[in-house]
Amino acid sequence: MEFDKKQQLQKHFVLVHGACHGAWSWYKLKPLLESAGHRVTALDLSASGINTKNLQDLRTFHDYTRPLLELMASLPQHQRVILVAHSLGGLNIALAADKYPEKVLAAVFLAAFMPDSVHAPSYPLDKYVERTSAEAWLDTEFERYGSPEEPTGTSFFFGPQFLATKLYQLSSTEDVELAKLLARPSSFFLQDLSNAKPFSKEGYGSVERAYIICAEDKGIPQNFQRWLIENNGVSTVEEISDADHMAMLSKPQKLCQVLQQIADQHAS
Repeated sequence: MEFDKKQQLQKHFVLVHGACHGAWSWYKLKPLLESAGHRVTALDLSASGINTKNLQDLRTFHDYTRPLLELMASLPQHQRVILVAHSLGGLNIALAADKYPEKVLAAVFLAAFMPDSVHAPSYPLDKYVERTSAEAWLDTEFERYGSPEEPTGTSFFFGPQFLATKLYQLSSTEDVELAKLLARPSSFFLQDLSNAKPFSKEGYGSVERAYIICAEDKGIPQNFQRWLIENNGVSTVEEISDADHMAMLSKPQKLCQVLQQIADQHAS
């Protein structure tokens, strides 16, 4: 009986990083969830972390999301996971949930871009870019990539100043240095996402969603996070009052607690 109870309480969390980051960004949270008895998978999306692909190899957002989609495809039909997305990763888990809704127990957006089932997938990114001044990007580097005849899109790479003051301002100096060492260029894939159909109500729209607000986030400000919530149907909203954009690094224990609370609200 005790074993059955433990199995019932255990959840499988799949952690999906944001732009320019990788699975490494979850290094504090992963052991906390595991020590609480949960199964945890932190993966690198294409051209991220230690994934061997380069951004130039990716033509579509689907290509970027492929490692997550392959993981979802490999899960047994009866197994359901809790997808946890940070920042740009919100669009990755939306795509995964749209394709495999029956395998998603809940989709959790941690200061993440959260699309709806009405507009093109690029909609939250379009609104974010509209509201963000050129000066706000500080030393972030933007560059066109692909061939001159057929450019694929625009890449961006967070600079040291942007990392330290917009994303990691409440995180340790060591974590800022880690990001400087491991960050890789990324892309919003805006052209591809703007031409894609909205995520379906039967797929992504049918999945339980939770949002975790990072109140001191200067990368995706709190007022924009709240706009994302208002634009979507969200079953649960939590807030970490003293977290910067990188809550998994600045407030890992609190984030672990909040994720477990969200997990407890969903049956296996």
